[in-house]
Amino acid sequence: QVQLVESGGGLVQAGGSLKLSCAASGRRFNYYAMDWFRQAPGKEREFLAAITWNGDIIYYADSVKGRFIISRDSAKSTVHLQMNSLKAEDTAVYYCAADRTPHLRSLSGVDYWGKGTLVTVSL
Repeated sequence: QVQLVESGGGLVQAGGSLKLSCAASGRRFNYYAMDWFRQAPGKEREFLAAITWNGDIIYYADSVKGRFIISRDSAKSTVHLQMNSLKAEDTAVYYCAADRTPHLRSLSGVDYWGKGTLVTVSL
């Protein structure tokens, strides 16, 4: 079992930055790749970024490449998402996830989800 708790969401102006964190617990955390997804109202959950268990491979969705940075600290069992140059369309609930197949960049390999943290970007 892996438990995931996101934090760091909030209200930010367009062009600003925000850093999300995901605190993990459970012995199997270090066996998983970790992802960030988001879901805007009325839309499907969208893959954003993934980082392998040892951090040596990172994947990004085209929509956030160059603006968002994923990182993990395995010693602290945490994963971060640094979000820069935020846009109104980045408004969504952001979820971290423990993933078996990060190269697929999809929900299909996710075994565990956090409950999400809301990010609102104002104009």
